[in-house]
Amino acid sequence: MARSTTTYRCTECGWTSTKWVGRCGECQTWGTVDERGGGTAAPGRTAATAVTHAARPIGQIDVETSRSRPSGIAELDRVLGGGFVPGAVVLLAGEPGVGKSTLLLEVAARWARGLATTLYVSGEESTAQIRLRADRTHAIHDSLYLAAETDLGAVLAHIDEVKPSLLVVDSVQTIGSSGVDGVPGGVTQVREVASTLIQVAKTRNIPTVLVGHVTKDGSIAGPRVLEHLVDVVLQFEGDRNTRLRLVRAVKNRFGPVDEIGCFDLSEEGIVEVPDPTGLFVSRHHQPVSGTCITVTMEGRRPLLAEVQALVSPTELPQPRRATSGLDSSRMAMILAVLSRRCGLVLGRSDVYAATVGGARLSEPSADLATAVAGG
Repeated sequence: MARSTTTYRCTECGWTSTKWVGRCGECQTWGTVDERGGGTAAPGRTAATAVTHAARPIGQIDVETSRSRPSGIAELDRVLGGGFVPGAVVLLAGEPGVGKSTLLLEVAARWARGLATTLYVSGEESTAQIRLRADRTHAIHDSLYLAAETDLGAVLAHIDEVKPSLLVVDSVQTIGSSGVDGVPGGVTQVREVASTLIQVAKTRNIPTVLVGHVTKDGSIAGPRVLEHLVDVVLQFEGDRNTRLRLVRAVKNRFGPVDEIGCFDLSEEGIVEVPDPTGLFVSRHHQPVSGTCITVTMEGRRPLLAEVQALVSPTELPQPRRATSGLDSSRMAMILAVLSRRCGLVLGRSDVYAATVGGARLSEPSADLATAVAGG
């Protein structure tokens, strides 16, 4: 006779255990193991059911229905691998205020200008707020529909009514389902909302873009399974003090993951920048000490970037080492090499190093530029 038992499951990775533990044994995350209720310890078998589509030889599968369609923004298409694929689900994550909503409103407007119905669902702003941004960025079109909803059932009703060819949900953490316990943004709610929208996108061949929040350390908020469910994960990066914005692919089932898209965020909206080289260098009529220009690779695109450094004597017993756009640990290693091999005395000097235009240099080729600028 099967005995009743209680199982515990990790909300992040799905790892199960017969007893409660504070730390998941699979993903090593603290506080994510919850009780899943009673069940039976006896093993069961899943009976075969009717198939949805019959299995066919791979050569007979039609691939024309899965061809990507350009979004109207070349820099975004570069990152996506050609454009939006029917039924594909894209997760766009970024810090608050970086310009995610502005970019997606521009994408929705250009998609609508191609006489394709577009549905933009916002759970954070009202339709009047979105309309004001659309007036400023000239993103007005009759084929672009707006809806402000926070209930998953209402979002599905809008999809049935509008029948869009592109769906934008801003954001997935603000949408909640009444049939699931928890508040919107919780692990259970995010998983339910994402799974339902992904199922709708796949069954109806609707390209879907989900906006995701990020935590303090820059990772995507919510369960880790969210990144596994979607087809494409894009990271929207940018410094608030500069106008440059970068879209970087973290995961892409339809294209490369080493491409970036460059944009300029201005008062009139967001504009793609095909050649961003001039944004990372400063212009001087005469040579200036403490600067060095290097060639770095961002994705598959070579860019010119300038490194500026300042070495200043100090009376403090512990000299300061400050960086902006550079890895502080790599700069410490460069200073150690300059002191040991080149005979530079840097133990009594503050060292400040930064990049121009908010560029972030992580490639080892930037080490020589840092050494030249600081030396």
